[in-house]
Amino acid sequence: MSVSMQKSEKDIFNITFTVLGEPCSKANQRQLVKINNRIVPIKSKKALGYVKSFQEQVPKIDPMTEDYVKVEMMIYYASRRPDLDESLILDCMQNHIYYNDRQVKAKHIFWGLDKENPRTIIRVSTYNHEDTPSYLTI
Repeated sequence: MSVSMQKSEKDIFNITFTVLGEPCSKANQRQLVKINNRIVPIKSKKALGYVKSFQEQVPKIDPMTEDYVKVEMMIYYASRRPDLDESLILDCMQNHIYYNDRQVKAKHIFWGLDKENPRTIIRVSTYNHEDTPSYLTI
């Protein structure tokens, strides 16, 4: 795993790292189980395996950022079949990079294909509202 972390004189948060393995769609990887006569959705074995692998690879930032952040990802899948879905990855970064994924205020997610080496390259940086394109603001 390669990790690059930078802080400028303005104390801007900026970290880039790579996580090996293919993420699964959070929405499509739920299984329904019966607990105390209630049907409850839980993460599938594949999703739980990815979470465990991710947590072994993700850097633990101390202190974690409390700022709003922008997340950029290039997700390389092993096949063309999976949907582009970063939600499980955002969840996995909680308590490692930031406290809660509600801090994510901008996302740029890209899809790639690498059958031999599925992985995700992730950059998390300080969110700056001024970077929002003018055509998206009122």
